[in-house]
Amino acid sequence: MSDQEHPGVSTVRGALRAAGATGAAAGIRVLDDAVRTAAAAADAVEVPVGAIANSLFFLADGQPLLVLTSGAHRADTKRLAELVGVRKVSRADPDSVRTHTGQVIGGVSPVGHPEKIRTLVDVHLAEYDVVWAAAGHPNAVYPTTFAELVAVTGGTPATVAGEQ
Repeated sequence: MSDQEHPGVSTVRGALRAAGATGAAAGIRVLDDAVRTAAAAADAVEVPVGAIANSLFFLADGQPLLVLTSGAHRADTKRLAELVGVRKVSRADPDSVRTHTGQVIGGVSPVGHPEKIRTLVDVHLAEYDVVWAAAGHPNAVYPTTFAELVAVTGGTPATVAGEQ
């Protein structure tokens, strides 16, 4: 990325500030390389993969659903459907992700979307004092906490993974 901040990162920075995130907006780190996976992000910021808040975008009976899950495991779509009271939850295609979040896969932040998105926040993220989330671009991440993720997204804490 160039010296000028990417518009997606600027949007996320503004959304974090507007939501009252403590220090997260100032803590955005722009990395040299894209970190499109939890493992790559964990390596880049030198934390356990479980401390990465993956932003997974789904359609729940056709309606947008954002799931912030620990990078240490996968979200279970059957469990997600039960949690939100729908028949079917499926991974969204890249166009749907972009339409609903304004961001690209690999850089979807918990905040900064054109409209509020129903969000579930994986309770396993609470095991870490600091978790890292995408900041609107595949090269950008920011530190936060489980409690702050719940607060800034208006999300619902939930166990989103199947049996470990």
